[in-house]
Order: sequence, then C-alpha cells, then structure tokens
Amino acid sequence: MNRKEEVLQDVVIKFAGDSGDGMQLTGSQFTNNTALLGIDLATFPDFPAEIRAPQGTLPGVSGYQLRFSSDKVFTPGDECDVLVAMNAAALKANLKGLKKGGKIIANTEGFDSKNLRLANYPDGHNPLEDNSLESYTVIRMDVTKMTREALKEIQMGTKEKDRAKNMFVLGFLYWMYNRNMENTIQFLTDKFGKKPEILESNIKALQAGYHFGDTTETFTTTYTVEKAKMAPGVYRSIMGNQALAYGLIAASQKSGLPLFLGTYPITPASDILHELSRHKSFGIRTFQAEDEIAGITSAIGAAYGGSLGVTTTSGPGMALKSEAMGLAVMLEIPLLICDVQRGGPSTGLPTKTEQSDLLQAYYGRNGECPMPVISASTPSDCFEAVYEAARIAVHHMTPVIFLSDGYIANGAEPWKFPKSADLAPIEVKFKTELGEGEDKFQPYLRDEKLVRPWAIPGTPGLEHRIGGLEKQNVTGNVSYDPENHQLMVKIREEKIARIADHIPAQKLDSGPESGDVLVLGWGSTYGSIKSAVSELQREGHSVSHAHLRYLRPFPANLGQMLRSFKHVLIPEINNGQLIKIIRDQFLIDAKGYHKIMGVPITKTELVQKLREVVASK
Repeated sequence: MNRKEEVLQDVVIKFAGDSGDGMQLTGSQFTNNTALLGIDLATFPDFPAEIRAPQGTLPGVSGYQLRFSSDKVFTPGDECDVLVAMNAAALKANLKGLKKGGKIIANTEGFDSKNLRLANYPDGHNPLEDNSLESYTVIRMDVTKMTREALKEIQMGTKEKDRAKNMFVLGFLYWMYNRNMENTIQFLTDKFGKKPEILESNIKALQAGYHFGDTTETFTTTYTVEKAKMAPGVYRSIMGNQALAYGLIAASQKSGLPLFLGTYPITPASDILHELSRHKSFGIRTFQAEDEIAGITSAIGAAYGGSLGVTTTSGPGMALKSEAMGLAVMLEIPLLICDVQRGGPSTGLPTKTEQSDLLQAYYGRNGECPMPVISASTPSDCFEAVYEAARIAVHHMTPVIFLSDGYIANGAEPWKFPKSADLAPIEVKFKTELGEGEDKFQPYLRDEKLVRPWAIPGTPGLEHRIGGLEKQNVTGNVSYDPENHQLMVKIREEKIARIADHIPAQKLDSGPESGDVLVLGWGSTYGSIKSAVSELQREGHSVSHAHLRYLRPFPANLGQMLRSFKHVLIPEINNGQLIKIIRDQFLIDAKGYHKIMGVPITKTELVQKLREVVASK
C-alpha cells in the first residue's frame, strides 16, 4: 500500500463525546505523548458541571482541545483542524469551531436514531448522510463495533468493553500523527496493573486503533509535526493546579515554614487539595474541612502558630470566606487565599472559566480591608506567581489573594521547571525575644515597611492577644477610640501600598515603550493578547502589550506606562473589572473588550477589535 507522510507546522485537535466517553483522559494522554516529543502545546479542557451529565445530550458533551506546533504557541487555537466526535451531540456542539476543510472523525454508532434525537436533530436528518458536511473531510468509523471486536476474547461485559473505545480512537490518532504508544501503555499499566482485565482491554483497544489506521486502505496519509525550537533544558507537561501546588511546596521548603492547607472542595480548585495531599513527605498537612469558613479559619490558626497557612476556593467560596479574610487582615498574619475563578454569580457555571472575581478580591469584604492581589497568566506561571504571593505574605505580614481561573487550572503546557537554587529566598524572621529598650512586647510595633513582628504563641515574654476587634496602635489592645480607628485604617492601607516599593517595575511583554495602542491584560488572557498583538505588529502597527501579575498594589511605574500611549485596550473575561480600577486610579480613558461566555477570548476576535482601535486612532 502506498502511503505518504506530510509535515505540518501546527495542528489543533478537539476530542468530544459524552462525559463518560473518556475524552479528558484521551486528550491528556495525547498531550503527554506530544510533550515527550518536545513539541510545544496548549490545551483547553471543557466539561459539564454534572458528575454524570445526561448521555447523548448537548449539555452532556465533554471536550478537550489540544494545539501542538513546531513553533511557540500561546493559545489552544481558535479553530480545530480535527474534530473527534463520539456522538451526534459532540458534533453539533463543536462543528462551529472546526475549520472549513477540516477532518471529522465520527463514531458512526453514536449517530443512531436515539443519539440524533437527544442531540435535537430533526427527525430523519443524519449529518453523516445528508450532505451537510460536504465542506469537511469525514472519516466514518464504527468505533464501538471495532472495539468490541478487538476485545471479543476478553471475558468482560459489553458495557465494560465499550469503556475502552476512547483508547481505540487514541490509537488511531497515534498512527495518524506518527506517534509511539509506549507512554500510554506505561500509563495504563501503572493505573490498572492490579486489574488485569481492564488493563488488557485498554491496551488491546489502543493497539487495535493503531493497526486499523495502518492496515485500512481508506487512509493514505500520515502527519508529523516537528520538534519545537525551545530553550534547552528539561521540560514536563504541567497543568495550572499542579503548578500552583508545586509552587506552594517550593515556598514552604525555601521559607522553612511547614505548609498547612485548610480547605473545602470546590470546582475548579479541588485538584490543588488532591495534589498537595500526595506530598506528605515534605511535611505538608492537608485538612478537608466541613465548610469554606472552617477551611480558612483553620489556615488562619496555622498561620498564627507559625505555618504557611493556605486556603483554596472559587468564587462562591470566596464569598463565604470574606469575614475570615477580614479577620486575617485585622490580625496581620501571613495567609494565602487561592481563588480559581469560574463563571458566576452564585454557583453559576462551575466548570466554565471567567475572570469575574477581581472586584471581589479588591473590595469584597466589610470595612476598609486592603489585601494584595497577585494573578497567574498561564498554567506554568502559577508556580512562580503563587511562590511570589507566598513571599509577599511572609515578608509583609499580610493575607494575599492569588487569582487563577478554570482555563489556567485545567490547561496544560510544557514547563521548564527551575532548580531550587534559582528560586528567590523567602526569609522568615520570627520575633523570639524582647529587643533592646523593650520592657514589654508590643505586637503592633512596626518597621519601615509598616510590618509588625511575627511571634509564635508560647514564646516566653512575647505573650499577646489577638482578635477581630480594632487594635490600639502599637500595643494591640482593643480600642474603640475614633482617632485610633482612622489611624489604623490608614496604616493598614499604607502598608499594602508600600509593597509597590518591593516588587518589580512593570515591563512590556512586547512592542514599543510608547505609541498608539497598549493592550493591558491580566490572568488567562495572556495567550490570546500576545498572539493578537504579534499579528498586528507583523502588519507594521504600533501596538504594545503589558500583562499584570501585581494587581494590588500596581507596580509603581504603571501610571507612567499607561500615559505613554494614545489608546489603552483592556480585554477581560468579565463585564469590565480591571478597567474600572484603572480608570479610577489613573484617570485613563481605557477601552474594554469583554467576553462573558465561559470560554476564553480568541485570538481572531481580539485581532478584529485591535484593528478597529488602530483604525480609529
């Protein structure tokens, strides 16, 4: 059989099916296989909120988008080259995201009359047969039937055999893109080594899919994507929540503080708890509390006792934790509140991404309650950003809010992980005795940064009282004095403001230092902004990009940077939150681009918006 091999530069694949079809596992295995080859990648998992969503329906579709390229990539792609559709609903839900001329790998068994009805196709209409897909290349495969045939000698029920059909598809794609199956076989062996029938069924289905492509005359072309040109070093594939957990572990090790996580499970932050609970060898203690309030208050107690206290949550949990966050501000103790944002309000869209908690992080507590706010921009950036958040919390004796989101948390990318020696030190200075000239411990006596001492309870001679009532300046005694309250409010605000003197100046990610347009971003909009700005720059336009890690306080030079441009555009996955703060603090007539659909901003739509801004100048 004559076959040809075609070299591609960039490929986007979307795996889609029922939430029980294993699309997340299939996508993650293809991702790991891609990363091992040194090919750059970005992913976007997308799944229902229900644990077991209604089978065959549009709300029940689970998807996993993967982009891999021989060039540097910053987004998981706007449109797909290949759509794997395990049923009719998966096709209907994702067809709009497939390029014209793209490939559809369709499991024909998922297009029977029942599945077509559940996907709300009109009676008598089957997209695989009605010529509605003429502008695409459709690869019809009865995956279910072929999986059962491959497993006919294994003594398992039909339902159990059907669970391996995702491995058949994965095997076929490994053949299609010239891949080796060994890493997935090793993964299956590690996962199902004690369940030989399940292990055998998955490996056989994987191999059957590969051999189907290799032996069927229908397919005459395989594809290869070359290794990306990346800086030399050792890389691994990392998801945002994993990187966040590793950043917390690194901060604990470099500071010498035992890490305590007090939390309550909530999508999409729960994986941080799962990951940290695997690393008890580093002295980490994880506590799954009965509710959000107990989670944060246990972390406050741990911080008071000399640990690196951490709590994790998402938007609804942030609301429940707000009173306790105020307590941590009043106590002035180091604490990390990690908020992995999702669509709201209320329980909202638990599995969909959004950047809608920024104003909550800024203002969502009673009274004047200032806290630093740090955000991550990509999955791997979670490591450095949360490490920096821990440094600020310890060095400035303050709770810190760390913002991620569902897109970052569940997305994956290659990560060139640092060595311990490359990490900035986190020096901890406990108060252990009275200083010269002190005859009594003053728990709110401050240094030049307005930081109070950290004294471990039980230290002889340093006994002191804490609580949520207003503190008298210096002594920490309870005070209802009006002048003292105003003074303490101003001190706490100034302490946070002075952090700007101890963080890096804001730098441009790309573009000239002054000119026509500055695109200012934060969080997970990084990839789409970088990609869109790069395209405008290649066209000769004066467009620059700056991305914020430090959201409160802002870097000291941010105002000067903003005023160096005629136009400032702020894209956000919310209804306009950073833009309100920027306008308030810098009196800049910034323009916004807001998307609130539970999905990231795409490069294409941002390029269009930027062209409008450039044309209007």
